[in-house]
Amino acid sequence: MGKEVIVTREGNIGRVTVNRPEQLNAMNATARSAISAAFEQFGADPEVRAIILAGTGEKSFIAGADLGEFAASGELDPERMRDEWRMTDVAASCPTPIIAMVDGFCLGGGMELAMACDLRVASDRSRFGQPEINLGILPGAGGTQRLPRLAGEGRALELMLTGRMIPAEEAERYGIVNFVWPAEELEARTVELAEQIASKPAFAAERIKRATRSGLPLAEGLRNEQKLFAECFNSPDGKEGVAAFLEKRKPRFNR
Repeated sequence: MGKEVIVTREGNIGRVTVNRPEQLNAMNATARSAISAAFEQFGADPEVRAIILAGTGEKSFIAGADLGEFAASGELDPERMRDEWRMTDVAASCPTPIIAMVDGFCLGGGMELAMACDLRVASDRSRFGQPEINLGILPGAGGTQRLPRLAGEGRALELMLTGRMIPAEEAERYGIVNFVWPAEELEARTVELAEQIASKPAFAAERIKRATRSGLPLAEGLRNEQKLFAECFNSPDGKEGVAAFLEKRKPRFNR
């Protein structure tokens, strides 16, 4: 993957770490491509049950895009934007649950990538924001779509129209962040959360994510949920889970 992004695996937990601390982990094209490749790699590995996304250092999770690279690239067309920022779609569609572990600045494209993940946890020194309007542009990697779904339209518009940064506690109140922990506890508690998710049956976890992220209208979404419920109920894990409940024992799911 190269030095821009460090990809490791610890047991059944994959780690993807943006490694550009001197640039506050701002992502260039190489980093974005490596992140996409890592998510695809782990998503195709049945032994990986959860993924943690992080940034190197204590100052920044990911402080957006490498603006110098963008400025040097000339005119930007929608197709190129879609290709270069496909990592957010890859994260959202990855069958394996992804936790964004935020420590420090989570801004612009970094916040958009975090919102494309399934869960977001943060240290108490973290700050979030979509400051694109301060540059005369708008969020272009999902911010205008994912932020309203997490925080509500009014709050999302306020954050995007003012470009202000908010502390982690405020982001938690708005539903952007699941948990805020003391910085010294962030790593251990994130791993604990990842291990809890990784201990659950992957067949059901994948379908929970697929149903939740379907983007379907309510009636179609309900039918899709029923279809996926039947798949889980009829699966070996579903049969084992129900049998274990009725027999009052711990289930032995496929691993």
